[in-house]
Amino acid sequence: MSDQSYSAAAPRTSKRLRSTAWTRYLFVLPVILFLLVFIIFPIVYNLILSFQNVTVYNFKGHHAFAGLASYIKTFKDPVFYTALGNSVLFTVLSLVFQFSIGFALALFFNRSFPGRGLMRSLMLLAWMLPVVITASVFQWMLNGDYGVVNYILQSLGIIHEPHSWLSENGTALLSTIVANIWVGIPFNMIILLSGLQGLPEQLYEAAKLDGAGKMLQFRHITLPLMRPTILILLMLGIINTFKVFDMIFIMTAGGPVNSSNVLPIYAYQMSFTKFQFSQGASVSMIMFAILTVLAVIYLRMSSKEEAA
Repeated sequence: MSDQSYSAAAPRTSKRLRSTAWTRYLFVLPVILFLLVFIIFPIVYNLILSFQNVTVYNFKGHHAFAGLASYIKTFKDPVFYTALGNSVLFTVLSLVFQFSIGFALALFFNRSFPGRGLMRSLMLLAWMLPVVITASVFQWMLNGDYGVVNYILQSLGIIHEPHSWLSENGTALLSTIVANIWVGIPFNMIILLSGLQGLPEQLYEAAKLDGAGKMLQFRHITLPLMRPTILILLMLGIINTFKVFDMIFIMTAGGPVNSSNVLPIYAYQMSFTKFQFSQGASVSMIMFAILTVLAVIYLRMSSKEEAA
């Protein structure tokens, strides 16, 4: 190719490359706009709001900078620690039972037997139902006057008089935990089952030839190979469970006397019941910080897992 032809083709090639680059940016633009409008902007606005003194009286006026006043007020409120403790208890108990029962069901459905597909589909109904329906059904079942749970327990002689499960301090939070466990079991089962079905059968056949029983196979083959799936599932479970709002709000609204109050409901109460918008924003940012720390821990654990 002559020098003249090369010099004429070079600008066209450069222009074509720039056009391709702009086309790529246009494809990414909707995602960037979505992140800016629905994720980054609310977080930044909430952060700014938490450092101001915004109430229902000055909502449309000038918002003076208040520093850490909202955070200090939040940390001095005993209800905050009640909600934090309930959130931790709600998350831990829900995850323990969701994961344990989900893993047991995943191991069960990993075997071939007649009707496995139908039974697995029926198990998914609990996860597919909207939360408002599930919470309303459990609210009806646990009602102290006409709930089916009291009827069954009294018929079996376990209790002698009906209990108001959602109106008593000792059982309100536990009732919401039971409902959340029921919702989360199918999700855990499906994720773990997909991980189990991807494990190589050759390892189990070799273990059988070496005389390893079911427990040894589970301990030395299944658990180590399922570790990445388990870590992802637990991390997602912590994030989703720690921020549960609708289930508890419909069933107990955080009562009675804050016995089932959790951080999302506490933030809602501060913002939309007491109209202390800055304090509600500070509670949301505290939740965000907690979940961010947990996410960072998970990322470090997963990076070490990949390096190993």
